[in-house]
Amino acid sequence: MKRKTLMSWSSGKDSAWALHKLQQNPEIDLVGLFCTVNKKFDRIAMHGVRVELLQKQARSIGLPLDIIEIPYPCSNAEYEKIMGQFVKTAINNNIEHFAFGDLFLEDVRSYREEKLKGSGIKPVFPVWGIPTDKLLREMISGGLRTVITCIDPRQISEEFVGRELDENFLCSLPKEVDPCGENGEFHSFVFDGPMFKEKIDIFVGDVVHRDDFIFADILSKNI
Repeated sequence: MKRKTLMSWSSGKDSAWALHKLQQNPEIDLVGLFCTVNKKFDRIAMHGVRVELLQKQARSIGLPLDIIEIPYPCSNAEYEKIMGQFVKTAINNNIEHFAFGDLFLEDVRSYREEKLKGSGIKPVFPVWGIPTDKLLREMISGGLRTVITCIDPRQISEEFVGRELDENFLCSLPKEVDPCGENGEFHSFVFDGPMFKEKIDIFVGDVVHRDDFIFADILSKNI
């Protein structure tokens, strides 16, 4: 019997490729996406992506989307209370798995496992442990198209924000930067790929400096 699974969705490449892997798994019944959103700014935290674009992704994937609103600022206790309520709802809906796009950060994985321990929901990590240079090239050759929405200027140059993540991007990355930005160097928004029914037409708007990060405002031509 297929296992009912919700995908933790960030709007970026890692969760998108993890979703793609799950779509090919005959033992998984993907029934929805969930994403935390900064309630004050109506955007995905860190990625800085507008909720309208998040909803467009969900429609193109063809899955229902649970938007979990997080206050700003938000304490860790508040965050865990909100997520705990969401877990209870998922249990009541007979969800068996939460899937995550984590790649190699052991502390992040351990945190997710600890918070779901004993709940009846098992965390799964479809792209865990794949070397990130190999994984990124697999994404690109597999038709994934994504744009960089946020960079940490302490780790990577501003010139990378707003660019499409392609082979040229990969070749121009400094050697000390993880190819998938797993250490927080950059975040992305996926606008096309094998997990989508149709491409999302986008353009890059203003670039702004906020809270020690640099964001490119990604807009849809149809918004």
